[in-house]
Amino acid sequence: MAETNNVPEMQTEGEVCFADLYERFATDVLRVCYFYLGDQQKAEDVCQDVFVKLITTRPVLKAGSEKAWLLKVALNRCRDLWRGAWFKRVILGSPVFELIPAPDEYERIADEEQLMCAVNQLPPDFKEIVLLHYYQGYGISEISEMLSLPEGTVSSRLSRSRKRLENILKGDDPQ
Repeated sequence: MAETNNVPEMQTEGEVCFADLYERFATDVLRVCYFYLGDQQKAEDVCQDVFVKLITTRPVLKAGSEKAWLLKVALNRCRDLWRGAWFKRVILGSPVFELIPAPDEYERIADEEQLMCAVNQLPPDFKEIVLLHYYQGYGISEISEMLSLPEGTVSSRLSRSRKRLENILKGDDPQ
C-alpha cells in the first residue's frame, strides 16, 4: 500500500502546490532571513515558521505573488525576533560570516563581509529594503506593495540607506 502524504496541498490562483512553492522559494526565504538575522539557525527556524504558516493559514495567493507573500511573512517574523531583548543581548556582536575562502578570493570576501557588516548596522527599516532591493532584486513598487508602504517612503529609505552605508564604510557614521 502506498504511503499518503498528510500535508495539505497549497493552491493558488495558478494551481501551485505547497511542495512546489517550497522548492522554488525556500532558498530565497532562508537567504533573506540569514542576511537579516546574521544567524543560520535562527534563519532556518524562521524559514520553517514561514512555510508552516503557509500550510496552516492556506492563504489565497495571486499567481506570481507567492514569493512576495513568503518574504513579507519572513521579514515580519525576523523583525519580531530582532526586537526581542534576548535576541539583542545574545546575537548582536556575534560574527556575521563563518567563511573559509579560497586563497584568491580573500579580498572579494573581505569586501562582501565588510558590506554585510555595514548592512547589519542599518536600522531594521532600512536593512529590509536594502535586502529586498539588492539581494532579492525587487523594484521600489514591488517592495512598496510587499511592505504596505508608499513608494516614496521606500525610495527615500533606499536613498538614505545608501548614504548611511557609504558613511559606515568610510568610517564616519555618527549613528
